[in-house]
Amino acid sequence: MSGLVLKLGPYERVLINGAVIENGDKRSRLAIMTPNAHILRLRDAIHPEEVNTPVRRVCYVAQLVLSGDADPAEARMQLLRGIEQLSQVLTDPDSRTQLSIATRAVMDEQPYQVLKALRALLPREERLFAAGRA
Repeated sequence: MSGLVLKLGPYERVLINGAVIENGDKRSRLAIMTPNAHILRLRDAIHPEEVNTPVRRVCYVAQLVLSGDADPAEARMQLLRGIEQLSQVLTDPDSRTQLSIATRAVMDEQPYQVLKALRALLPREERLFAAGRA
């Protein structure tokens, strides 16, 4: 079987190409056979009130593209600008790798891959903010 397989918990919600789908009362698996379908687990979604850090802001823009709430062409420059700004601060090799992956994904119009690469930076950002408060 090819495609993406989603394993959903009871009553878990997922956004697929703009439609919110809620699982029933038992665990289940969905096979997504359409290539390039836009899929977002709502438990992983960043809510507007949580957009309070630089990485979260760029993640949110990618999430809006993925959910169909932002025009990909308009968001492209915003994403590239945001990634460039992050690259000025997050200079360690691992962060650079994730930022490169995100940039490539923006250019390839792969919003899920952009979001995935940027979300990997959230723990680093949190540690930097924690160190700054100490």
